Amino acid sequence: MTYGTVFAGWRDASPAWPAYTRHAFVQDLGDGTLPRAAFLHYLKQDYVFLVHFARAWALAVTKSETVAEMRLTAATVHGLINEEIALHIKTCAEAGIDEAALFATQERQENLAYTRYVLDAGHSGDLLDLLAALAPCVMGYGEIGTYLAQTKTSDTYAGWIDTYAGDAYQQVCANVGALIDGAVARRIGDAPQASPRWATLCARFDTATRLEVGFWDMGLAP
Repeated sequence: MTYGTVFAGWRDASPAWPAYTRHAFVQDLGDGTLPRAAFLHYLKQDYVFLVHFARAWALAVTKSETVAEMRLTAATVHGLINEEIALHIKTCAEAGIDEAALFATQERQENLAYTRYVLDAGHSGDLLDLLAALAPCVMGYGEIGTYLAQTKTSDTYAGWIDTYAGDAYQQVCANVGALIDGAVARRIGDAPQASPRWATLCARFDTATRLEVGFWDMGLAP
């Protein structure tokens, strides 16, 4: 499934993309060697991350210029709050961690740096700045899920892998890719790489990707 031409351009321009999508944390998920404590530590931090991420997507609704953009950004907020966060709640509940404890999780500095960077991108820029900062998480997890579904040698973390490799999440990635393509065409034209803004958007995407690498690093260091 394609995630859009603009995303492909941003991804190909990011030196950090392979370090993110093939990180040791990702490989350990696939072969089942990731310690359960590290996985739960990651899920707790990611729950907090998703709360802020949902706020950033809600900000995208206000940055939208068309009803179509509003529908897509609002649908993403719905998916984050009612579907993806639900996976974290369910998995942690099975380990005796309730949602109140998840919400009370103290944010690690890697989490703070990433979420506040994304929110600042939205508050200080327009929808394109915000989407460039949001895209690595959405699309990266889709790519990682597909990769792990094809290469995993253990079913230890099959539930997590199946969520991001599944049709529902892959459709989210396709929808966000179409949103980005449309938003870019509307604001800077059909040849975005010729725009003075292209380099800035690529840099913003790359920064968010490097922050994703830091998030995985944090996951391996409970």
